[in-house]
Amino acid sequence: MLSVGLALPVLVVAQGLAVQRVAIERLYPRVRWINTPTVARWLDGPEASRPVLLDAREADEFAVSHLARARRIDPDTTSFDDLDLGPGARIVVYCSIGWRSGAIADRLREAGYSDVYNLEGGIFKWANEDRELRRAGPRGRASEDADKVHPYDAVWGRMLDPDRRAPLP
Repeated sequence: MLSVGLALPVLVVAQGLAVQRVAIERLYPRVRWINTPTVARWLDGPEASRPVLLDAREADEFAVSHLARARRIDPDTTSFDDLDLGPGARIVVYCSIGWRSGAIADRLREAGYSDVYNLEGGIFKWANEDRELRRAGPRGRASEDADKVHPYDAVWGRMLDPDRRAPLP
């Protein structure tokens, strides 16, 4: 009998990002999704129309790389007072592939934010499409280009192109 521990990596990678979205949608049916080309277009637009980007990953993941101008939000947070955003602010939340950001997007919606989206495929898809990544510069300096993404773990990281996958600590 094949153990679950051995089968899980095969199932996760075989299913891919598209199937993960279906599973996430079942858990968070009211969350709206947005694709990477639309977010890229919004980010290239006028400053006033750019969305607020919230990275719902852990601090060590964010430190490896993140989307330009993204703010990290604790994936377990239930209070959004620190965001200092109006309820009509356009917000795009992302994580590795969409599970944690789906939860945050759902909580934001319940808290009264009306223009909230979960980034389809998360930072994994963004990186796999060779889109811009940033990381904090040394000693608090301005951010700098990055080309790797924290893989979350050895299983989920298989959804990242190998040349985009940072080594696990």
